[in-house]
Amino acid sequence: MPKVSVLNQTGTSVGDIELNDAIFGIVPNEAVLFEALVQQRASLRQGNHKVKNRSEVAGGGRKPWRQKGTGRARQGSIRSPQWRGGGVVFGPTPRSYTYKLPKKVRRLALLSALSTKVREESLIVLEGLTFDAPKTKDFMKVLSDLSINKKALIVTADLDETVALSARNIPGISVVTATGINVLDLIGHDKLVMTKAAVQKIEEVLG
Repeated sequence: MPKVSVLNQTGTSVGDIELNDAIFGIVPNEAVLFEALVQQRASLRQGNHKVKNRSEVAGGGRKPWRQKGTGRARQGSIRSPQWRGGGVVFGPTPRSYTYKLPKKVRRLALLSALSTKVREESLIVLEGLTFDAPKTKDFMKVLSDLSINKKALIVTADLDETVALSARNIPGISVVTATGINVLDLIGHDKLVMTKAAVQKIEEVLG
């Protein structure tokens, strides 16, 4: 089983924790990780792009010239697609890009992302993370004590408004709960900082 040091908020080691091998110690499946990333990024797309077809553009209610005898090609409207200012043929319309992966694939992707962080030695386990009041300065001190100067994902067992508000204005820092952890956040941050309670909760859910 992978063993990681448990630190307090000042960066001092206060013990060790053995991680569940089935969650934090598997061989990462890169193909499944890629699938999960593509799926999450696709689901974040707004899909609100829109063009006007010939029934929606303004004008063109009258036939521009008579059908026969002018020597020109027959036309029914100056808002046909071949005219400047006309409607667009087969243009994009609002749609949802969301799709789902099988449950086992999503689970394997999450386990692969967690195991990748352990393999890269990018996981930091904290004994706890508490603040008396929401203060960005206090959170910055904790990051400094933990030698974190890159993008970091903070995972707590439950929603803690004080922690979330303290980290809200710090670039590159994101706070999620153990139940809200996902592949895109894990891969998109250099460091993973989890409280001991969050580790236990994830092992309960995924174990």
